Amino acid sequence: MSTPTRQAIPEVNDALTFQEAFELINPHLYTVEERIRAQAKAFDPAVEGYVSYICGAGGKRLRPALALLAAGATGKITPGHVDLAVILELIHIATLVHDDIIDGAELRRDQPSANAKWGNSISVLLGDVLFAHALKLSTNFSNSEISRRIADAAAEVCSGEIIQTQRRFDLKLTTADYYRIIEMKTAALFRAACELAAFISEASPAVIGSLKAFGTKVGVAYQIYDDILDLAGSEEDSGKTLGTDLEKGKFTLPVLLMLHSGKDTTALRELLLEETPGDPARLKLLLQESGAIDSAKSIALRLSSEALESCSGIQENRYAHGLRSIPLHLSHLLHSL
Repeated sequence: MSTPTRQAIPEVNDALTFQEAFELINPHLYTVEERIRAQAKAFDPAVEGYVSYICGAGGKRLRPALALLAAGATGKITPGHVDLAVILELIHIATLVHDDIIDGAELRRDQPSANAKWGNSISVLLGDVLFAHALKLSTNFSNSEISRRIADAAAEVCSGEIIQTQRRFDLKLTTADYYRIIEMKTAALFRAACELAAFISEASPAVIGSLKAFGTKVGVAYQIYDDILDLAGSEEDSGKTLGTDLEKGKFTLPVLLMLHSGKDTTALRELLLEETPGDPARLKLLLQESGAIDSAKSIALRLSSEALESCSGIQENRYAHGLRSIPLHLSHLLHSL
């Protein structure tokens, strides 16, 4: 069976490596990290320990990194940019708490998830209080448009999760439906990080638009990568519970590409609708043999390349080169799966 042509990793002159990009903004990321951990002190002592646990787990900090790199690419990194990075990451942490409840995931960042540790009731409220706290922090911006856009992004993330939950086990879900869902639930915060960083820098509308497009493309490509990882990755490498998409009836891009391929999908449909969780190894084999996983990789690689093209209109400096390292690194990850 034929498979999609393997796409080369884009070459970009003067692009920093992923590690170099993070080293470039490391002092600011350290401040963001300290600020995130310090948020627990803002809560009642009876709640502080819960918040401290989930905020102290660390993580990739991609959204803060995008905000800081976009800030440097459009001027200089200011306290307002650091505030933006902290707020967006707190919203992201809140969504992870709720995601783990929905998915029944027991592991997050190599430690027990909040729901595994304290149960669903406390975890739901923990996510709620963190959402509320992040939005409260956003009101400190002197320009109310920034706090409004942050609130819009948070609402978009939650709406995307609702739609995805509505469409569980739906064999009529299309790839267009899927893209709409992930543009909301994942790309919204990537987009807000890049767009609002440029907005705070008072960049031109054209540059703000370019970075908005960049964040959207990177966010969608990243979610496709994460969805492939859930099917084909290992928990040891990812540090979180995998295989929950199939178990919870979330049909991601590789599954949808095979479902709508026009080929015989009887075995796949039976596997997806089994009353007990389907066999992940059998699903992976079906998707690999059909070429669906390779096709999903190709789409994510194309989006990564398009994200790089979106950066063509911004000024050339180290931070712009650092921004480009994000889709380049994502391309390397996709090729490694």
